[in-house]
Amino acid sequence: MGKQATEPATTGRNVAGRAPLWVFGFTLLVVTAAVSTTAPVAARSGSSTAPALAAASDAPLTQYRAFRRMHAKSDRFNQEGWVDAWTELDHGEFRYTIVSERGSDTIRNKVLKAILKREQELIVDGSDKAALTDDNYEFGDIDEPGNGERYVPLKPRRKDVVLVDGRMVLSSDGKDLLRVEGKLAKNPSFWTSLVNIIRHFAKVDGVRVPVATETVAKVKFAGQSRLDVVYEYESINGRPVSVAARRMLASSALGAPNR
Repeated sequence: MGKQATEPATTGRNVAGRAPLWVFGFTLLVVTAAVSTTAPVAARSGSSTAPALAAASDAPLTQYRAFRRMHAKSDRFNQEGWVDAWTELDHGEFRYTIVSERGSDTIRNKVLKAILKREQELIVDGSDKAALTDDNYEFGDIDEPGNGERYVPLKPRRKDVVLVDGRMVLSSDGKDLLRVEGKLAKNPSFWTSLVNIIRHFAKVDGVRVPVATETVAKVKFAGQSRLDVVYEYESINGRPVSVAARRMLASSALGAPNR
């Protein structure tokens, strides 16, 4: 691993006074990134809502080992950082090993590593308050715009930072969940005016898993902050990911965060 970059110095009273805001804005995105990997993405068995079409045959995710690439950036203050880590889930226990990191010390320590730590806490807690279930969402009628995808409106049943006011995106036959996209049902803080998120999913060897998360937040006085996470799976539910599944993921990958 090469020498880690350090944070460039900021000058001027205004920049110095506002610099903590972009750090604060980033930390608000930590929970949204962690939720995308811990929350169930299938409707409960027997549900009559649209998600059952996308997830009725999904096997539950109980174990995985995946290489995770994380990148966060603040445009206005020209700060960014990268962390790569091996992550493992094994029947309710989450572990991670950081492989490489570079860029802003603050972003790496306060944001990217904090995502991994927060994910550990959420898994131990066992909370499903972000799941795509009738308890958390009202599901609208399926829209078929004719572009090879189906859209299902999502209306959160409560104002919560872990819920998304937007839509599910299904495959053309309605059997596969491709994305959940929209804005957070509740802004994490007064300092954020808008948080948009896209959670990408794929079925890998019969198991629904997250493959990427894109989050963009508008932070008052600090501009736009962005967080990207990409997952590369080695094993799922105790079995090595098949060659065919690896090729499928590679062909449809969004690409790793900018290096």
